[in-house]
Amino acid sequence: MRWLLVLCSCWLTLAQAALPLNVPEALAKAQLPAESVAIVVQPVDGGVPIISHNATKAMNPASVMKLVTTYAALEALTPAYRWKTEVYRNGTLSQGVLDGDLIIKGYGDPALNVADFWRLLQLVQQQGIRQIKGNLILDLSVYAPEVSQRPVLDDEPWRAYNANPSALLLNGRNTSFRFAVANVGNKPAVQISQEFELPQIRVINTMQLRKGACNDWRSDLHYSVTPQTDGVTVAFSGTLPAQCDERYLELSVLGDTQYLLFSFKKLWAQLGGQFNGQLLLAPVIDNATLVTTWLSPPLDSVVRDINKWSNNVMARQLLLTIALEAGFTPADEAGAALALKQTLRQRGLQWPELVLENGSGLSRNERVSAEHLAQLLVTAYQRPVMPVLMASLPILGMDGTTKKRLAEGNSKGMAYLKTGSLEGVSSIAGYVQDTSGKRYVLVVIANHARASAVRAVQDALLKQLIEGR
Repeated sequence: MRWLLVLCSCWLTLAQAALPLNVPEALAKAQLPAESVAIVVQPVDGGVPIISHNATKAMNPASVMKLVTTYAALEALTPAYRWKTEVYRNGTLSQGVLDGDLIIKGYGDPALNVADFWRLLQLVQQQGIRQIKGNLILDLSVYAPEVSQRPVLDDEPWRAYNANPSALLLNGRNTSFRFAVANVGNKPAVQISQEFELPQIRVINTMQLRKGACNDWRSDLHYSVTPQTDGVTVAFSGTLPAQCDERYLELSVLGDTQYLLFSFKKLWAQLGGQFNGQLLLAPVIDNATLVTTWLSPPLDSVVRDINKWSNNVMARQLLLTIALEAGFTPADEAGAALALKQTLRQRGLQWPELVLENGSGLSRNERVSAEHLAQLLVTAYQRPVMPVLMASLPILGMDGTTKKRLAEGNSKGMAYLKTGSLEGVSSIAGYVQDTSGKRYVLVVIANHARASAVRAVQDALLKQLIEGR
């Protein structure tokens, strides 16, 4: 009888671990070898997986790695964590005139945008500084210099997703170019503008209109970037479909210090301030006087931007913040990986196959198994940070990177999922609720030249879990 019970138990485990009938069919149809795909479906209570295929295999998860970074950050830093940006002066102040330098010290705030920077400079002026006779000094010392010099992943170095971290990162160093069809001299033409216009970014526009639907608007748009000592020239050529209303392309065409200096000059002047100095990089001196401090939105807000829209540079800044708060100063990715793994170990998550390069998934080297991603999601579901982590994930068919997926029918809104994609990588992971109210953890990772074809498998699994078909 004892041997019979053992045999039955083994059979049940194998049956639960077997792929459902439609998955191998979908893999074959997508021309994906079974060994190139890992799948785990597991109840959120941590019960035996319903599906476990290649679960222990170390795979590149692309942007799904952001789940590891954001969960670890919520545990290590707490959802209420805020970054600070400090402003100092190192000279005398009399009747609105600073006879010295203005110093801005960054601590890696990933959410500092132009509107926040405008408010910060307004606070500086409210402390009595209207004219700066010295220089603008940036203190970037909390990050190791090499973190801002990493090579880009692909052949599009100017795309915003390739931006490197900075201790003083403004607007993600992102210039959003807006393309629209407008009447110029009573004739339709392509109009290009910057969302936050900097005069040092000069645009050359030779684009023409063409017939066709707007869904392929990027197919014949070309650009070139020419850095110059006083700014940069961005030349756009090609065509834009006449049916387009407006479209955006995010580029990072200036260095972090350049972008901040040009933005400072524009906003400071708009506020009525005067400044004719230079930009210098140096640590805050001991006898500098603190003028004001800016606090970022809390981490629970920042992780939504990271996961909903898969923001790479914000995720990288977050990983480095884990290192800073763990005592690694100046922070670098090696120290950050040690600090993150220590946070996971404290929650019982010890993964020998885990490889962290920058925490964003924008990497050819990062690795994790589907089994351990599922373990993280199960663990997180039992932790106090669960509502924050789940709320940060794109809602199936409704927002973020899954807005257009299964947007019609009963599956809409029934899953909170992080997606990831690179050339040769496609992944998805998160929480799924079926129509009876039961919740599951789902992880699907494909590493193959045809990895994008796994989307049909992902969608089939989602519909099967949610709708039972």
